[in-house]
This record gives sequence, C-alpha cells and structure tokens, in this order.
Amino acid sequence: MNLSLWMQRHRRSLLFLALMLALGGSASALLMPVALFPNVAFPRVQVTLDAGDRPADQMAIEVTTPVEEAVRRVRGVRSVRSTTSRGSADIAVTFDWGADMAAALQQVNAAAGQVLPQLPRGTRLSTRRMDPTTFPMLAYSLRSHTVSPSALHELAEYQLRPLLSGINGVGQVKVQGGEVAEFHADVDPDKLRALNLSLAEVTAAVTRAATIQAMGRLSDHYKLYLLLADNQPTTLAALRDIVLRADSRGVVRLGDVARVSLDHVPQWIRVNADGQNAVLLQVYQQPNGNSVQIAKDVRKRLADFAPQMPDGVRIASWYDQTQLVTGAAASVRDAILIGIVLAGLVLFVFLRNTRVILIAMIVVPAVLAITVLLLYVLGMSFNMMTLGGMAAAVGLIIDDVIVMLEYIMRRLGGDDGSRIHERIAGAAWEFTRPLTGSSAATVIIFLPLAFLSGVTGAFFKALSLTMASALIISYLLTWIAVPLLAERFLDKRHRSEHPPGRFTQHMMAGYERTLQTWLKRPLLVLLLVLPLLALGGFAYTRVGTGFMPKMDEGGFILDYLSRPGTSLEETDRLLRQAEVIIRANPYVDTYSRRTGLQLGGGLTEANQGDFFVRLKSGSRPSTEQVMEQIRTQVEQRVPGLDIELSQLMEDLIGDLVAVPQPIEVKLFSDNATQLDATAAKVASAVGKINGVVGVRNGINPAGDALTVQVDSAKAALQGLDPVSVTDQVAAAIDGTVAARLPEGSKVVGVRVRLPEGSHQQLEQVAALPIRAADGHLLPLSQVATLKQVQGQPEINRENLKRMVAVTARLSGRSLGSAIADVKKVMSRKGLLPKGMYYELGGVYKQQQQAFRDLTMVMLAAIALVFTLLLFLYESFRVALAIMAMPLLALPAVFIGLWLTGIELNISAMMGMTMIVGIVTEVAVFYFSELQQGAGDDAQRDLPLHDALQRAGRHRTRPILMSTIAAMLTLLPLALAIGQGSQMQQPLAVAIIAGLLVQVPLVLLVMPVLYARLRRREQDKVAQA
Repeated sequence: MNLSLWMQRHRRSLLFLALMLALGGSASALLMPVALFPNVAFPRVQVTLDAGDRPADQMAIEVTTPVEEAVRRVRGVRSVRSTTSRGSADIAVTFDWGADMAAALQQVNAAAGQVLPQLPRGTRLSTRRMDPTTFPMLAYSLRSHTVSPSALHELAEYQLRPLLSGINGVGQVKVQGGEVAEFHADVDPDKLRALNLSLAEVTAAVTRAATIQAMGRLSDHYKLYLLLADNQPTTLAALRDIVLRADSRGVVRLGDVARVSLDHVPQWIRVNADGQNAVLLQVYQQPNGNSVQIAKDVRKRLADFAPQMPDGVRIASWYDQTQLVTGAAASVRDAILIGIVLAGLVLFVFLRNTRVILIAMIVVPAVLAITVLLLYVLGMSFNMMTLGGMAAAVGLIIDDVIVMLEYIMRRLGGDDGSRIHERIAGAAWEFTRPLTGSSAATVIIFLPLAFLSGVTGAFFKALSLTMASALIISYLLTWIAVPLLAERFLDKRHRSEHPPGRFTQHMMAGYERTLQTWLKRPLLVLLLVLPLLALGGFAYTRVGTGFMPKMDEGGFILDYLSRPGTSLEETDRLLRQAEVIIRANPYVDTYSRRTGLQLGGGLTEANQGDFFVRLKSGSRPSTEQVMEQIRTQVEQRVPGLDIELSQLMEDLIGDLVAVPQPIEVKLFSDNATQLDATAAKVASAVGKINGVVGVRNGINPAGDALTVQVDSAKAALQGLDPVSVTDQVAAAIDGTVAARLPEGSKVVGVRVRLPEGSHQQLEQVAALPIRAADGHLLPLSQVATLKQVQGQPEINRENLKRMVAVTARLSGRSLGSAIADVKKVMSRKGLLPKGMYYELGGVYKQQQQAFRDLTMVMLAAIALVFTLLLFLYESFRVALAIMAMPLLALPAVFIGLWLTGIELNISAMMGMTMIVGIVTEVAVFYFSELQQGAGDDAQRDLPLHDALQRAGRHRTRPILMSTIAAMLTLLPLALAIGQGSQMQQPLAVAIIAGLLVQVPLVLLVMPVLYARLRRREQDKVAQA
C-alpha cells in the first residue's frame, strides 16, 4: 500500500515518463529498418567452382571431391552437399544453427584456398553466405524496339547500376540479359590457305598491334614525361588495317582475310520481360537495410534520371518486395485499430462508461509505442514477424487493461467512506499479486522459445520477443498508468455502476445454478470434457500438417526444364508457347523470364531457367489457384517442358536451407547405374500419389557432347601432339580474345575465330583445317576421331556419398498426409535394390525438426507454468486444478484448425504454446478472487462450494470481457484480412479456439475439479 501511495504522489512524473517513452517509440517507428524477414544468419555457405568445360565425372574427381573433403574438415560443419555438372559445381556447406557465420565463411574460404593450387589450372572458386537477401528486393526491366540489346546492357551496366549502387542500404545491383559488345574478326580459312597464314598468326598479330605500353620517363625543359607506346585501334577501320604480314609479296592486313564487325560476346542465355527481349536490373539490399526507404530512393533516382534516358527505352518494375512489407504493415495497423475499437465496444457493453474506454484507448497505443522503442533499442526491424507479433499481442494487452479497470470499477462501487483516489490505490495494490501472477504465466511461456533453432527459431524468435516485450510493458503500464489515469478520469459520478440488464441477470443465474449442480454432482463435468476430448481427438486425425503458413504473396516462381540437350533456340520456342498462356491469364500483371539463368543463382544449363510472374492486385482468385490454372494449361499444351511452381517466399526459404521442394527422397548408393534406374522408378511411383505434382527424378543430364579423340601416333607423324590439335580446334570454333580495347568506361574484346557457318555441322567440324608443324594443312579427321556422346547427368553427393534426390511439390494437399503416402510407396518390396537406402529431406525434414523443437518448447512451457503456480500458491491441488485447464483447451485448437481447414504448422503450434499461458492467466484471476475471499474475515468461514460460487460470480464479468475482447482483436488476423496476415492466421485461429473453451473450463470445470481435490484431502484428514 505504501508503494501505491508513493505512485500516487509521483503520478505526474510517472505519467510524463510513460508519455516520453511512447513519443520515443513513435519516433523510433520512423527510424526502424523495414524488411520482409528478420535479419537471420542462415547456417549455410555456398561454394561455387568453375573449371571450364570438362566432363562431369572428371570434374567430380579432380575438383569437387578435393574441395568437399577440405571444407568437411572445417569445425562445426554439419553436412556437405554438392552438385557437379560439366565444368562447374555448387557445394552447400551447412553448419549448426547459431554458428558465427562470418567466421565460418572465412574458415571455408581458407580450407578451399589450401586445395586450390592442387586443382586444374584456371579453376575459379567463390563463396557466399546464404541469407534472406539472396533474392532481389526490387527488379526492373529495360526494353526497347529502337535501341540495340548491347546498348541497353551498357545503359544498365554503366549508368543505372552505379546510379543505384550508391543508395544507402543497397548491397549490390545485378544486370542480367542484353548483349556485351565485342569486335569479331571472322577469318576466311580459304584466304588463309591462299596466303599461307595460320589462325594463330592472325591472333598473334592482332595481339601485338593492339598494345599500350609504358617505355620509361623523359625529363625535358623542367617537365617529366611518361613515354607511352599506344598502338590500340579505336575504330573498325583501324582494326581492319592491322598488318598481318609485310614482305616482298606485299602487305596483308586483317581486313584482307577476315570480316571485322562489332558484334557481341557469345552467350547461351535469353532474358525477356512480357514477351520482349529485355535487360533486367535487380537490386539487392544489405542485411540491415531499410527496404521501404531503399525502394523510395530507387524510384526517386530513376525518376530523376528519366530525362537522360535514351528515346524509345522503357523501364518497368516487375518485382517489388516492399509491396508485401507495406501491405503487411497496413494490415497490422488495421488489425490494431479494429481490435482497439472492438475492445472499446466490449468495455462499453459491460461497463457503460466512456471514461473507462478512454483510459483503455490511451494505454493500449502507448504499450505498442513503447514496444517499438524497445525493439529499436534491440536492433530489430519491422518485418512480417515483428508486425505480426504486435498485432497478435493487442488482445493480450487489452486483457490486462480490462481486468484492472473492471476491478477498480468494482471497488469504486462500495461505500466504506474512503476517498476515490484511496479506493483506486487500494484496488491497484490488491490486484498487484493476481496481475503479476497472471502476466508472469503468459510471459514465462516465451522463455523456452529462446532456445528454438532451425527455420522456426530464425523466424519466430522475432515474433516471440515482440510479444513478450509487449506483454511486459503492458503489465507495467497496467500496474502503474491505469490506476493513475483512473484517478484523473474517474470521480464520484462513476462510483455507482449501471444495474445489470435482463440478459446479464439470466446468464448469471444460469451460471450459478449450473455450477451449484456440478459441484454437487462432479461427474456432470464429463458432459463437457468428454465431448471436447473426443472431438479434439477426431479433429487431430483429420488436420493436415505443414511447415510455414501459406501466404498469398501476389506472385510466384515458375521453374522449367526442357529435355536434356535441347538447344537454346528450341527451349526458347517452347517457352514462347508458355508465355502465351501466361499473358492470356486475366490475373497476370507482368512477368520476367530467364533462360540459362535463375533468379536465385545456382547451376543452370541452357535448357532451364525460371519465370517470375506478378499478379494483379485487387479482386482475383488466390495465387495458389492462379498457379494451378497456369500449371494445368502448360502441362497440357506445351509437351517437352517440365515445370514446377512455387511462391517466392517458399522458394526463398527452400533455397536458404538448400532444398526448396516439400518432398525430397534422397537415394544413396555407389552404383550410379542403379541409382539412375531406381530414381526413375521412385519418381514414377511418387508421381501417382494424389496431390503430388512437379515430380523430378533428380537425373539432370547435360546436353550431348561431341568428343574429339586425337590419335597421338597420327598427330606425331604430322609434328603435332593432342594439345596442339585441340588448341587449334578451340581457336577455330570458340575463338580467341586477342585484345581488349578500352572504350570510355568499358573494355571491348577482339575475338578472332573462323566464321560460325564453317562449323555448324558435324561434317564441317571433321573437316576443320589443322596446320601441321611444317605448315601444310590437313583435315581434323585425319588425326582425330569424332564421337557423339550422350550427356552425363549431374553428380550429386551428400557427405561424400553419391546420391540422387527425387523431388516433388504439392497441390491441394497437406505435407504430412502426402509424406505418409510417400513412406508407403518407399516401403514396397523390391523398389530399392540391396545396398541402397533412402532418407526423406526437403521441407519435410525442416518440418519434423521444427515440430520436435516446438513440442519440447510446449513441454518446457507447461513445466515452467506449473512451477510458477506452485510458487504462487504453494499447493499442488491448486496447481493441478489450474494446469488441467490449458491442457483441456488444447483439443479445441485441433477442432478450430479442422473446422477452418488450416494445417497444423509452426505458426499454429506457436498458438498452442501460447494457449497454455493465456488460459492459465484467466485461471489465476479466478483463484486470486478465491484467495481474497479466504483472507477476508467476513468470508473466511464460508463453505468451499459457496466460496467457489462467490469467486465465479465476481470473476465472470472480467473473464468474459477479456475473453471476448481478445477474440475480437484477433479476429482480423484469423480472417486473414489484409496482405501478409496469412502468416499469423494459424496462430490467431489456434488462440481463438482455445479462448472459446477457456470460459466454461475456468468457470465450471476448474471449480469442480478443485472442490474434488479438496474433498479427497478432507477425506484423508478425517480418516487420519
């Protein structure tokens, strides 16, 4: 009581402090970074190797395996997974969650660097950490009917990229597509033969002619000069005039034997936007960047640059991550406002006092503002998790305010002669213990969440920290600010409450009769408990399981793969048919397409790539429905194209953990032939499962190869060796970049080669002229044999063991039920040969880890809450009676998920864990009233049944008020109103389902259970 009086004397300073903190939180909201996800250090390092063009098996032995073995020895590595293709490889190095990834990256670099000198000459190695900034946050396309592709690429590379790279928070800007300018000297082999020149001599002459070299310094007349030899040609005419040979027979210039033109670097990719060839500009943010501010700055700089844009160039946005972030922020704002208004209506209906509503309207926004300030101090950002946590916490915040205000109003109704402020101070002091106990019961369940790992911990730690912070601040303001505001706004006119209405009177009379009957006949409790348990058990068997909540992101990724060896032109023809289907869909706004590239990077052949399709905003079917429409049409109308579709967040999280597909069956064996054959059978069997789509057998052959086997003996007779022969073939077909000429801010290469038309067919390659040691020419077929070889598949290994992964996605089916069918398929006899075994990976593996972790969290939360109850009451009977209520409320969660058709995923399990604390909180309020009655001299001798009825009579109104208000504030999230709200929808549905049964459980079942436990104790005492 002394503390209450002290607070009353310092009310101005305390309220001013709360005001300053709230204003600080409002200001912090303008400074906090905004991102789609929390800044999470995913424990994965990607190593990329490039060793030119060499067979996959040779690449695996000479390059991939030594690097795998080196990085596997790095401390803390959990697994190493590699994919090896022709001349390139990706190695995913996974560490334990919580590892220092900056140090891990350095250690991987050091380990790989140690073996780099042992790898084939020219091998390039790069590493990168995986985090949510792997995908771009903004992306634009540059298109034009009048400007050349090379000019578009130069505009993006040398003007727009530097323009945007300087924006605060931008990590990098990537340019994809277009053409890189290059001079081509297509040498006529007949003219070379006539002039007795070789291709190597032409290349050497171009190299010597296009030089710039310092030749020393010269001091003359007080000046120091740098002596330069600058022979670099700057025009096509100058290139043609390069002298190849000058003797008595005359001068031979490059233009005499070659067609010199300005062309582009040979490339095996295609990029377009909305069906037109385009250059893509992709903006990536730094991990701590403010995505909303970055987007504003990018748009402003592009608008400022618009007057300098060449005529005929159109720049358009095809992806903007901030739309989802700002939409989610708007949804949270609306949910909070709707929740506050609905809670105000609940207060008005029960208390009919506008000043009480005003107090609640002041305190709730203040709690949220101070929570923002705390998050800012902790270095957090506004993202899907923190925003969702604030929206979900509103109902619990209002809960604290309501019960405190209701108790104050009840105490004001007495007439003991004391003044208003004394009664309010006394009410606040009396309510301190139950408020502290109930708040602790809710906050304490978040402690085990700090030990979550994996994707669950990465994302939901931010949500749990936000909610825990909001609840702690809510407790403090409810305890301090609410009584002080009540003294300011409530006076003698508010001492008497409005009499209860007829409905309230009938409801209370019915409750008291029911409780009295059940106390006399405890078995009647089973009328409520048994149906709840039975229906909950039935719902548990019917609820599907998933991983992350499904969210309508307004766009999706379409990955595609044409048949192995399909040319770029043929793949492009197939994709043009798919584009017709995409453009014809009335809900598609825009799209971009990459062939030979991927949005998230990784090994990509010329016959694969992806689309990103953005849908129109406004009224339309869900993204999943549009995806299904496009999938069905493409599969039916574009044979030869293998596709799989996913939303961006699903694809992003999958890439961050190495496998984006929900279903992955990993087959392990050292027998490559058996692996490929079994993978095909497994893929066929899995593809027959209902709801499983996009099945891939994991066998990804490269295109067919034409091998040139040089006969060493025949080559030696001509004064040649295999290396000199293959060098000449490479120079003729791929060409040699003989020089690099500076042109403004870029460098343009000069490629010397034979014309493309001279080696388009196998017969032409066999007839390629090879110059012998004595200078005479001979066809390639005279010293080498050409063989057409079927393309080798990519080689996958996990922890140094060869593996093939069969993957699939889902459509209209839960992950858990689909995996159950996959397990049945894999258990068939004879499917796997002896010596081969399988493991389930993919998103399912992440789900199982998350469910195990969350189950442990729930058990830990139950244990902590039970310990808290023992501390509060020092009675096992009270602790057991209270603890039974949240456990009985859990079946209602499954019923709610089943009725709403929502999967049991990590968001729903978070809601289940929170129900343990929420129901306990209400039960503590009930027992606090029972304790207060026992401490009152006038009521100490009341029989137990009468005391329980009295506690129920006094606690029914606040329990109903807080329960209804909490459900109404969570309703916008449960209905998934607004963009991004689907992430918290399962959590909200789980909590509301638990709240629906907490009222009868706490007000009816718990008193009966407690009375029964007390009766057993009394019987034991009587027998003793």
